[in-house]
Amino acid sequence: MTLVDATVVAGYTVGDFLLYAAAGFTVLAIGMLYRAVKGPTMQDRVLAVNVLGTNTVVILAILAAALSEPTFLDIALVYALLNFLMAIAISKFTVERGGVL
Repeated sequence: MTLVDATVVAGYTVGDFLLYAAAGFTVLAIGMLYRAVKGPTMQDRVLAVNVLGTNTVVILAILAAALSEPTFLDIALVYALLNFLMAIAISKFTVERGGVL
């Protein structure tokens, strides 16, 4: 696994910047985990879990670019599809009878 070696700006490569961005998204995901656990309503928890799934896809895509690993993009696509299906399934179960779904 080698980092992307394109241009060097102030001693950092593009791969370094992408790894820092992935670390930043990881910190944001940890913050969103609080909302998923302590959300006041079920809808808040569903949205938080959906944001966590989307954040995971973004982190995997950034790591794929930073580490030059195209298999991470395949994993990110599968995870995005599972995240979408999970959001639909949870929404279907949380809506009361006679609701939208």
